[in-house]
Amino acid sequence: MADRPKQQPDEVIDAFTGLLKSQSDATRQMMEALLPGTEIPVPDTDDAAQWAEAGKKLQKLLIDFQSEQARKVGAAPTPYADPAKWFATYSSWYGQMPLSDPDTQKKLWEDGLALFETVLGQYGIGPRAEEKGGEAPELPRKDRRFSDPRWSENPFFAIVHQAYLMLSENIEQIAENLDGIEPARKRQMVFATRMLLDALSPSNFPLTNPVALERVRETKGESLVKGLENLLSDLTRGQLTHSDPRAFELGKDLAATPGKVVYETPLFQLIQYAPTTEKVLEAPLVIFPPWINRFYILDLVPRKSFVKWAVDQGLTVFMVSWKSADASMADLEWDDYIAAQIEAIDKVCERLKVPSAHTIGYCVAGTTLAATLAVLARKGEADKVRSATFFTAQVDFEHAGDLKNFVDDASIEVIGQLAQDGYVDGRYLAATFNLLRGNELLWNYVSKNYLMGEEPTAFDLLHWNGDVTNLPAKWHRRYLRDLYRDNRLVVPDSLKACGVPLDLRRIETPCYIQAGREDHIAPVESVWKLTRYLSGPWTFLLAGSGHIAGVVNPPAAGKYQYWVNDANPDSLDDFIAGATEYPGSWWPHWEAWLRDHDPAEVNARGKRKPGGRGDKVVEDAPGRYVKTR
Repeated sequence: MADRPKQQPDEVIDAFTGLLKSQSDATRQMMEALLPGTEIPVPDTDDAAQWAEAGKKLQKLLIDFQSEQARKVGAAPTPYADPAKWFATYSSWYGQMPLSDPDTQKKLWEDGLALFETVLGQYGIGPRAEEKGGEAPELPRKDRRFSDPRWSENPFFAIVHQAYLMLSENIEQIAENLDGIEPARKRQMVFATRMLLDALSPSNFPLTNPVALERVRETKGESLVKGLENLLSDLTRGQLTHSDPRAFELGKDLAATPGKVVYETPLFQLIQYAPTTEKVLEAPLVIFPPWINRFYILDLVPRKSFVKWAVDQGLTVFMVSWKSADASMADLEWDDYIAAQIEAIDKVCERLKVPSAHTIGYCVAGTTLAATLAVLARKGEADKVRSATFFTAQVDFEHAGDLKNFVDDASIEVIGQLAQDGYVDGRYLAATFNLLRGNELLWNYVSKNYLMGEEPTAFDLLHWNGDVTNLPAKWHRRYLRDLYRDNRLVVPDSLKACGVPLDLRRIETPCYIQAGREDHIAPVESVWKLTRYLSGPWTFLLAGSGHIAGVVNPPAAGKYQYWVNDANPDSLDDFIAGATEYPGSWWPHWEAWLRDHDPAEVNARGKRKPGGRGDKVVEDAPGRYVKTR
């Protein structure tokens, strides 16, 4: 095959500046025809020298990126490489949308004309023109994506974003009103429609985003250069950047609570944190974080760290640090994680010579903790666990939120195709969770990082969010199929683990169940259902905010609120109706509950201080596993 002729640098620069100028001139002409006298803030390309320099930089970035990709031919694709796989499941459904229906088209046309006249009337244009006297326009639809004044200062951009919002409302309503589709398929279609509409927002495109256009004009094209740098960097690493990756160091800024790794297996490390009080509760606390993320969500910067706070309250805290999956873990299943939780509890009790331990399970690790309690109850070993606390954890997946849109046969098949060497790349999982909050976690950063060319800021929570973890593919598919899709965990003896059937009704361990009022991953309606299966005493607490901020809410921050109801209600509606609201963090409420169940204390000496004389440890916290990519 003959090589394609290479463009000379001057030709590329001329083409770049010529394209910008032609687009600017065309936009001005179009808007002058539609809205005479309106100034459109399109880039001014009269300063040829600066624009030429920007063009050279853009050219070099693209050439370097293409050369790098050519060297990677045959390498495994990144999650950015084939985004169509994520939407292939949904594409065939849009033929069922009645957009060609005459009545639908008539309504859209009439609504569009009415909107056009209403919006232009706010600027003194057309049959509905109003005298505003210098007041800001009162546009009919509000959305935080268009809250910057520049979206309403100019009638062109006001029309653009108001028309988008109007069409989005209508199309989403059409999807929600479709008949003759099974409920699960309809939920998927509504979800996919929302994702597509979010992607098509005018805020995501440079020529329809006045804030980005102004930035291009102010920087003489340098924002385009920086934006392309950010985009190509993300394409290379296969992941959207939310936070400055150089801003934090594990063990120094994050996961910095002092401690030692006191035990290690091929699946997890067990960290014990150094006490800060003279006396500690006799029963230690073992925390199981979700293995879909790094454990330091509970050990962020010191002022936010749940681990540090718990240690300072006089608890002997152990943390399980799961290993990110690799090819050696291809055959792991759910049983292995349940067995690992039991092993961690046994090792803690053996190390401190105590009969039982308190436990915490966060999200998917909370689901597994429920299975662990069921296994121990079936084997007559339930007394190993003094209490169990569940952070935003589900066992009944009937109302499990938008994640259920990814668990039909076709979606599970797509996930199976994405897995390589027996594990699922954590970047795919991160992309899925970003889609659940597309405007906040995806498109907002497309606008900032790519269109505006802004540098990512330093934010510990978003740094953690981007620190992805791989999962064993075999276990992941089973989890989606058996729990999310078929909801078998709540069917007595439908599933087995560690050689015994699982029956949640056998759990008599005292349980503390925390849910987030705005949780989109584990909805409060779903978390509540755990109370319906327990045979022992339980306390349910509803926290303000969502899946992360509802959990990571230190008392010193003075944020949010929580609700409790001591009347042992039979339903979530009854709980809410009779609940008492308290301001601030729920952590002290949980600590008081824990002490009520076991107030005995001991001196913080011997192996209560990890790494002391005669105590063999593996390494300093946070350990190797949390740093393994």
